[in-house]
Amino acid sequence: MSLRILHCISSVNPEIGGPIEGLKQLAAANRAIGNHVEVVSLDGPTDPWVSSFPIECHPMGPAIGNYRYSQRLAPWLRRHAAEYDAVIVNGIWQYNSFAAWRALAGGTTPYFVFTHGMLDPWFKRQFPLKHLKKSLYWPWAEYRVLRDAAAVLFTSESERLLARESFALYRCNERVVNYGTNLPPNDSAAQRSAFLEKFPQLRDKRCLLFLGRMHTKKGPDLLLKAWAAVLSELPEHARQSLHLVMAGPAGDAYGAQLHELAQRLGLDNTVTWTGMLGGALKWGAFRCADAFVLPSHQENFGIAVAEALSCGTPVLISREVNIWREIDADGAGLVDDDTIEGTERLLRRWLATEESVWSGMRLAASQCFDRRFLATRAVESLVATIEEFGRAR
Repeated sequence: MSLRILHCISSVNPEIGGPIEGLKQLAAANRAIGNHVEVVSLDGPTDPWVSSFPIECHPMGPAIGNYRYSQRLAPWLRRHAAEYDAVIVNGIWQYNSFAAWRALAGGTTPYFVFTHGMLDPWFKRQFPLKHLKKSLYWPWAEYRVLRDAAAVLFTSESERLLARESFALYRCNERVVNYGTNLPPNDSAAQRSAFLEKFPQLRDKRCLLFLGRMHTKKGPDLLLKAWAAVLSELPEHARQSLHLVMAGPAGDAYGAQLHELAQRLGLDNTVTWTGMLGGALKWGAFRCADAFVLPSHQENFGIAVAEALSCGTPVLISREVNIWREIDADGAGLVDDDTIEGTERLLRRWLATEESVWSGMRLAASQCFDRRFLATRAVESLVATIEEFGRAR
């Protein structure tokens, strides 16, 4: 029996990164097996990413403030809840989660919550003042959202255990489910060509790729500093063959700081800033890269990690990426600490690895993806959870 699933998310703007990309991939895999998927968001009806979104989207905005409040969302959910077998809430700390609780708690349509790593204690340590504010908000809002959900969904065992550490008051029905993405389009030659045509300076280079939001938690500053340190140890001819690709939105104040840092470190000739990449250009970046690198301080899953693996691209990641154990066990990449020293070690190990060994890691990367992170496995896991807790039609 097919399911009707509604995803509730703050925004479908692709610049928010992993959660919206994960939603799109789950939706595509669900549709492939006959399930119907829609989205309700707090975007405004005229936001350009709404009309271009590939899934039917009900925009309840424009939302107000950073909390993204809209008085339309909860009433809409109450009116339409019976049309769906399950509602999947993506993310917490914005109004979409609280509105889902207001509309659905105690009702006949179950709701499930993906926290997407937003309960990781790293945020508590890194932003103590924000955590204090959240602690005041927690008992009457997000605690209830999680407590009354049919299940709270985590994408790894590490994420599930870490979520327990952020707040003393914590009770929910925890479930670890598979998570992942679909295989990329099968035209790798065209994707490579499109990327190198756009960035011809990268031809014949051995490239490392960082792809994602330029955010302090992802450690792009660590990467730039480690890149400069490792390059300084190499002879000129070796440096000329290497390049770091920084792909993702970098137009905000933090992005400007990263550009200034790269300039101070003398990296202008060894770093390319591409901005946000999509479609063939994104897949071309993965396929042209010798490795994908993410020295993140906190990453509950890392959809870009799975995308790299899907292209057979090994990954260099920190132990704060919660799927590092799976990567390490499968020999699909290298793992170290989320420090400058740890990132330097990753880069040196990459450079010291013989090509024959690296070719084996490319195969291991593809096999790791197929075994663990293919979207069809994620859908099987999610559907089983919905059927376990949900109501029968």
